[in-house]
Amino acid sequence: MAHHKSAKKRIRQTAKRTRVNRARISRIRTYLRKVEDAISSGDQEKARAAFKDAQPELMRGAGKGVLHRNTVSRRLSRLSARIKAMSA
Repeated sequence: MAHHKSAKKRIRQTAKRTRVNRARISRIRTYLRKVEDAISSGDQEKARAAFKDAQPELMRGAGKGVLHRNTVSRRLSRLSARIKAMSA
């Protein structure tokens, strides 16, 4: 356990940051799940709408440092390709 004032503050800050980041990750996963469900159901319009909602949430996660920007780009690219493949 921390004894110094600054170390105790650091623990509080880390705990707060962890709560915020976990909430962000959870929200991102929810949006991704909606896109996955729409793709698996075979409804391209629903998938496009879900993808359009998920995109800014993923980019926000990258901007806040929760996810790496390349990871976000890769996921968006793969989801987009899967949605486009539905029409073929």
